[in-house]
Amino acid sequence: MNNVIISQNKHWEHSYKKLYERDVFQKLLTNLKTKHIQVLQGIRRSGKSSLFKLMINHLSQHIDPQEILYINLDDPFFTKYSNDPKSFYEVIQTAKKLTQKEIKYLFLDEVQAINGWEKYVKSVYDSDEFEKIFITGSNSSLLNGEFATLLTGRYISTKVYPLSFGEILKINDIRSFLELHKQLPKVLKLVDDMMNYGSFAEVYQLQDDLKREVLISYYDTILLKDCIANNQIRDIKGFKELSFYGLSNLASTYSYSSLAKAVKLNDKSIKDYIQALEDCYLFSELKLFSYSLKEQANNKKKLYLCDNGFMNLGYSFSSNYWKLLENLVFSELQKNGYEIFFYNKEVECDFIVKKADKTIAIQVCYELNEQNKNREINAIKKLPFDVDERYIITYNHKDTIENIEVVSFWEYFFK
Repeated sequence: MNNVIISQNKHWEHSYKKLYERDVFQKLLTNLKTKHIQVLQGIRRSGKSSLFKLMINHLSQHIDPQEILYINLDDPFFTKYSNDPKSFYEVIQTAKKLTQKEIKYLFLDEVQAINGWEKYVKSVYDSDEFEKIFITGSNSSLLNGEFATLLTGRYISTKVYPLSFGEILKINDIRSFLELHKQLPKVLKLVDDMMNYGSFAEVYQLQDDLKREVLISYYDTILLKDCIANNQIRDIKGFKELSFYGLSNLASTYSYSSLAKAVKLNDKSIKDYIQALEDCYLFSELKLFSYSLKEQANNKKKLYLCDNGFMNLGYSFSSNYWKLLENLVFSELQKNGYEIFFYNKEVECDFIVKKADKTIAIQVCYELNEQNKNREINAIKKLPFDVDERYIITYNHKDTIENIEVVSFWEYFFK
């Protein structure tokens, strides 16, 4: 255990390097003012551990770094403790012996690896053993379990996503609207890369010929660890077939019965499996926009991916630029905190989104031309309900048509 703790706490000797700036970090700094447990939730490899390292660097400027303990519970060493939350006490005592210091800040990465972790965290929170506790998890059910109710009112949960377009612009030192226009060819290349390979930080740094292999490893780990193992799924073959079908049929409407026929599973399994895929943040299921919850529940749904990189793993989307752009728009809307729906009754509109008391209609069109202009405009113009703003988001086109703003992806999501 000594070696594992030392290897995981490199900040005891030097700060962490080569970390990307993340927009959500300022929110975490603000949350430092409260005692509440800071929970980071999001898909595996989205940058939760890197945010921990950014926070450790920040805290190390004010206190002795050896008073900060980081434990990655996804390490194979901790497998033998998976059903023993009392092992946390052993880890803490071992760290104290190594440093001869009290631990002020505790970071527990992938905490769901230890069953019953909530009991330990509640105990040390209530006893004020640490000034602040930070935890991460790669499953949205992390705080929905039987024991997680023990922590009600004691935590602040923050979502973490792969790099946003705005963050990628900052990495490339494009921080103003002027620079955005001056470096437009480079900006469009960044958009192309996001469309085709997504924006996981580790993948972003790789050469194109390696990106797909890394994404395959991410996908397999998410399915096996965060879906199949966490949900004790027995029909592994059927579950994987459903996930692959979802990859290959993004943005298409479906009912649970139609999916059941397509992959030869029963309706209940389909519903449970989609919930598992949502819980690990791989897919999101969109509902029809309606003021009636019953109508939302009884109508068809759509699936979108959290990151475009996984689209490479289904049937080829390389020629379907419109679908790549549509999923990219979805993922950016999600990162920006929008509540997202679709509409396809009287007319079909890709996204109806809500944020800050505004309802916004968004149609995605890779290239607006004479052949598709009327269809795309009518998708928004003929909606049977009022919206506050109307946009057609394109790859690289700007216009205003009948009070509908046509805007490029790179301009709409610049911030």
